[in-house]
Amino acid sequence: MSKCHVTATINGDEVEYLCEPEETLLDVLRDQLFLTGSKEGCGSGDCGACSVMLDGRLVCACLVLGAEAQGRKVETIEGMAHGETLHPLQEKFLEHAALQCGVCTPGVLVAAKALLDRNPDPTETEVRYWLAGNLCRCTGYDKIIRAVMDTAAEMRGN
Repeated sequence: MSKCHVTATINGDEVEYLCEPEETLLDVLRDQLFLTGSKEGCGSGDCGACSVMLDGRLVCACLVLGAEAQGRKVETIEGMAHGETLHPLQEKFLEHAALQCGVCTPGVLVAAKALLDRNPDPTETEVRYWLAGNLCRCTGYDKIIRAVMDTAAEMRGN
């Protein structure tokens, strides 16, 4: 089978790549485009470590084919900061020590941003529900939840 030619917008930049028909978006991001922030934790969509936004929808990049990104908009963890300026979520994760080994952190941050973009005033229950697809084996989640709640409050001006 021949390779697929794909043109997509990734983190605001138009990119082109060739991929095998069975190659995942995660593999393309990491191995071809060198966007290594998204991690492979399970390869089956169960852990959320590879979470990215695809046309404004939170997806596991390990479950999306690279060819499916044709003509679409992809946002990864690398697109969260603006140059040297961290996104408020990234700042709060550091402030609250809401990370340890870092495998889950990019996916949790992308998912948390997706939540706050949709709901700037979530309850703790809503944050926990929204992030339920992101598994963390190190932190115990409380610091993550506090960081997201604190970010939401700060972004609202509270």
